[in-house]
Parts: sequence; C-alpha cells; structure tokens
Amino acid sequence: MAERQVNQAGISSLVHIDQTIHAPARLTVLTYLYVVESADFVFLKNMTRLTWGNLSTHLSKLEEADYVTIEKEFKGKKPHTMIRLTDKGRAAFREYKQNMQKVLDDLPD
Repeated sequence: MAERQVNQAGISSLVHIDQTIHAPARLTVLTYLYVVESADFVFLKNMTRLTWGNLSTHLSKLEEADYVTIEKEFKGKKPHTMIRLTDKGRAAFREYKQNMQKVLDDLPD
C-alpha cells in the first residue's frame, strides 16, 4: 500500500484557524452577518435553527471577541436586538476564509 505524503505546510495551517469562528454555530452566524449589513436576533435564530439560549451564548462569545456588536432597543413594547459584524470581525472572518482555503488547497487529492 502506497503512503500518501502529507503536505506539512497545509496541515500546519490548521493552527492558524480562529477557534472562536470555527465552532459550527458561530461560523454559521458570522457567515450570515458577513453578507448583510445587520440582522436581528429573530432572523439569526430562524436561519441558524439555534435555540434562543444557544444563539445568545454564541453571540456573547462573538461579542467578547469584538467580532459583533449587539444593540438592544424596544419597538413599541417589544424588545428588538440587532447584531452587526464589527470591522475586526469582518477582518477575522476574511482571514479565517483564507486560512481554511489554504488548508483545503494543500490537501492531497
């Protein structure tokens, strides 16, 4: 059986993957936010199919990393939460995309 040579540069690229973004739920949230100016909590909940609490927890982690801003207000008597990607979050997402593409491109066929 022939052994495949593993491109060490590609595999070592994995250490540069931002683990804050790489978690599937947070990656999904950031992917939606990357293509829109902002999104409300209900939209993200429906699109990601996360529970209220799970989405809230992931948004808190993204906010702690300064990847998103969360603005809470009331529309009439109903709470309304808007989420936006920060400049830092947009840059981190771009870097994540580049790093993941490098990892995938360096894998043997």
